[in-house]
Amino acid sequence: MCHVIVTCRSMLWTLLSIVAAFGELIAFMSTDWLVGFPRTPDAVFGPHGATTAGEAYRPTLGIYGRCIKLPHLQRGILCGPYAVHFGEIASGFWQATSIFLAAGILLLCAVAFISVFTMCFQSIMKKSIFNVCGLLQGIAGLFLILGLMLYPAGWGSDKVQLYCGPDAAPYRAGLCSMGWAFYTAMGGTVLTFICAVFSAQAEIATSSDKVQEEIEEGKSLICLL
Repeated sequence: MCHVIVTCRSMLWTLLSIVAAFGELIAFMSTDWLVGFPRTPDAVFGPHGATTAGEAYRPTLGIYGRCIKLPHLQRGILCGPYAVHFGEIASGFWQATSIFLAAGILLLCAVAFISVFTMCFQSIMKKSIFNVCGLLQGIAGLFLILGLMLYPAGWGSDKVQLYCGPDAAPYRAGLCSMGWAFYTAMGGTVLTFICAVFSAQAEIATSSDKVQEEIEEGKSLICLL
């Protein structure tokens, strides 16, 4: 018989797990990792830095995508991938970043999917599903940390220097500033470890004495604070 067990701690863990996975996925797909210096479509470097004229804008650069404004484009800024193939990503460090982030996000999405069903199934192969998911979230967090640590090492690539100036170097963004996607990825990583720790509380809440008493009374829907 399937017992639907809903507690505040288990529902909060499920919600946070979904938010962490969704946040990391959105950040990875975004082009707003680096925000370039203000320029016009025909900006050039002079003796005193970048020269601009007319209405300036700030291009953005992601791990595999970018947003730029072309001189002949009348409808605003054009966004899309600059790397059609994996080997075209700006640097080897960003390729490694892509692999680690993708692996972490894949695990987070799997946990987020499984977490929806923890109301009905609290164990898998006689092991707590919360503990298994918490372990997967911890591994995903390590992948995300490795990806975020390697990402600034790729700032010395030719692609980044086009957006951030010739002073850009590994772990030095030059004329660029960090975009919201980078901070979202960092926040998602922190939230991932919070979820990994909080999964133990979710497991305790669903296996408490009160839950067992409700099961013994024959209830199939159990809701506890």
